[in-house]
Amino acid sequence: FSFLMTEALLIFSPETSLLRSFSRKVKVRVHWALQLLALLCALLGLGIITYNKHLNGKAHFVTWHGLTGLLTVLYASGQCAGGVLLLYPKLMKNWTLAKLKLYHATSGLVGYLLGCASLMLGMCSLWFTASVTSVSWYLTMLCPLLTSLVIMNQVSNAYLYRKRSQH
Repeated sequence: FSFLMTEALLIFSPETSLLRSFSRKVKVRVHWALQLLALLCALLGLGIITYNKHLNGKAHFVTWHGLTGLLTVLYASGQCAGGVLLLYPKLMKNWTLAKLKLYHATSGLVGYLLGCASLMLGMCSLWFTASVTSVSWYLTMLCPLLTSLVIMNQVSNAYLYRKRSQH
């Protein structure tokens, strides 16, 4: 989920995208496909985890990781629905395409950060801290932190600063 979401967002990066020479339309389609695949992976993972907890008679959604994970999946579902509006902007009367893009990018950033928070909370679980120790734990914790900074910078530069200066 995290890898696919990161790649889907980096599609639009002028510095790092493997598709930088492709048209915006192609980038949007790849973004859409990767985000949909990320959502399907999240739903599948949520289903498997829920079923495993059920089989073992364990409570689910009782940890911060479980709660933020559920919230992330729900948020990502809503964000995907919002992305469909960008494909069909005429459905949103009284909204400009630029405003829809700004809101989609901004709320997508919030969803991405929520996903990173869930991932980091999972890294604080008893199982993970027993499996990954010392310097390795800190290095794994750095991964979502660094990717969050990269994505925040990209969205800020592409949408927030530019849009604010245009108004």
